Amino acid sequence: MKMKREDIRNIAIIAHVDHGKTTLVDELLKQSGVFRANQDIQERVMDSNDIERERGITILSKNTAVIYKDTKINIIDTPGHADFGGEVERVLKMVDGVVLVVDAFEGAMPQTKFVLMKALDLNLPVIVCINKIDRPEARPDDVIDEVLELFMDLDASDEQLDCPFIYASAKNGYAVRDLNDEKKDMVALFETIIDYIPAPTGDPDANTQVLISTIDYNEYVGRIGVGKVDNGCLKINQDAIVVNAHEPEKQKKVRINKLYEFDGLNKVDVKEAKIGSIVAISGIADIHIGDTICAPENPEAIPFQKISEPTISMNFIVNDSPLAGQEGKFVTSRHIRDRLLKELNTDVSLRVEETENADSYKVSGRGELHLSVLIENMRREGYEFAVSKAEVLYHTNENGKKLEPMETAYVDVPDEFTGVVIEKLSQRKGELQNMGSISGGYTRLEFKIPSRGLIGYRGEFLTDTKGNGIINTIFEGYEPCRGEIQYRKLGSLIAFESGESVTYGLFSAQERGALFIGAGERVYSGMVIGQCSRAEDIELNVCKKKHLTNTRSSSADEALTLTPPRILSLEQALDFIDTDELLEVTPESLRIRKKILDPTMRKRASMKK
Repeated sequence: MKMKREDIRNIAIIAHVDHGKTTLVDELLKQSGVFRANQDIQERVMDSNDIERERGITILSKNTAVIYKDTKINIIDTPGHADFGGEVERVLKMVDGVVLVVDAFEGAMPQTKFVLMKALDLNLPVIVCINKIDRPEARPDDVIDEVLELFMDLDASDEQLDCPFIYASAKNGYAVRDLNDEKKDMVALFETIIDYIPAPTGDPDANTQVLISTIDYNEYVGRIGVGKVDNGCLKINQDAIVVNAHEPEKQKKVRINKLYEFDGLNKVDVKEAKIGSIVAISGIADIHIGDTICAPENPEAIPFQKISEPTISMNFIVNDSPLAGQEGKFVTSRHIRDRLLKELNTDVSLRVEETENADSYKVSGRGELHLSVLIENMRREGYEFAVSKAEVLYHTNENGKKLEPMETAYVDVPDEFTGVVIEKLSQRKGELQNMGSISGGYTRLEFKIPSRGLIGYRGEFLTDTKGNGIINTIFEGYEPCRGEIQYRKLGSLIAFESGESVTYGLFSAQERGALFIGAGERVYSGMVIGQCSRAEDIELNVCKKKHLTNTRSSSADEALTLTPPRILSLEQALDFIDTDELLEVTPESLRIRKKILDPTMRKRASMKK
């Protein structure tokens, strides 16, 4: 018999990137007394990984729990970026309702639509939290209209439309039901969660069923499955069977050795977990997302949607440049292979395949950001390797026609830059679907564009809009190929010989284009040292010293001044490289190089093309 468990609420916090989800969770933790009064708390405490903290984005969904007036509220903080959308879809299976956070100035954005659509599809009740109402340009009333329009566009039912609205400033730590209420704490949000989000239901007397929705990984205990107890109860030392709705033949006997529940930011050991509890289970070696842990008497898998397929891939290759092995700690193909396979433990949207070449691995992911975060993590851990240009993954339909991934790109730009953006995206096979003005002198453009048309575009986009444009994309599906796209109009400046760059050599080189290196840097033949101002590649000798003669000319002693080099970040370098180039990644340097270093061999290869 189904029962409600009134002392628990399970919610996910969903939103477009940068609308304040993680800061909101911080405040709920603070105000529910999770931290001691004298405890020093860092901001965005849920973003535990270094890259999350530096970039201010959430990459992995995180679990936490707070107690409010005897009710335990399990909270899951989810990522906002489309590249990590797979995380959002899965965690919604664990919760009974969501808090949709919307920025009081930006309003409903593309990713707001994506995450809300996922929640409405699962019939989850929604609390709308209009955040950042303390911003001087906030327009909460207009934003409410936008959100309601979005609900209607997504065919929400009458009950879903009748959702509560809360106004909040997570940064200042208050939430209110009405803009005129006294702004002092988060009580209004806590109360709304308890009143509006249903308590979890399940049958305590039925056989155990726990659906694993997230995987955590820990060096000491290995893989940890996180999921919600749907029926029955789970106890330590209980025998169980692991089954999966997508793999009917899978039936694996296991024993529950360790069981944890969440309390604040910690995991606490428990002896048993009842219906509605969100638990972490360790000690099952190859547990996967979508597995159901059942009682052995009557194993029955809980249905679960398939994880979104990757759309782009890169090759991770052992570094074989003349400077290989001098800066990294882990350089062999075995090191790289083990590290990539370890990443599969926690990242379910990633695929790693071996290629014909033993030193190269094909790694596929959901987008450029997804793969660049992996590259940055590996680089910080001391790995040294090379990566190729990102390429999209094609499909073929039953008629043998080649299909490619398509995306909808939403671009918000100041009015004066619309022309250049439309021109650039049209060259990359984008079709303008919609155009309208939004507040503050901005125009919103909506394009349908092949995923490969967006590869390497973001850096150019920021330059074209002087850093004021915002671009968001959502994957739409596969469609017939749109033909050739030219990624780069300008060629590369290539070092002609190995050695150390000298001011004299660089001075004559900088007339040919923009340099990426300064004086005193080690270079090798075939290394890309800058971007040419013309369409072809040019080879230059930047190690050339000035020949000394015994006659003095009037201008000989004037100092040569170099333009400061353009130092590329990891994303910019990945955007810049062309299909015949590689990016050499080490803990200390990023170097762009040609795949074929020898100039004669390179010419032969390009003539064959």
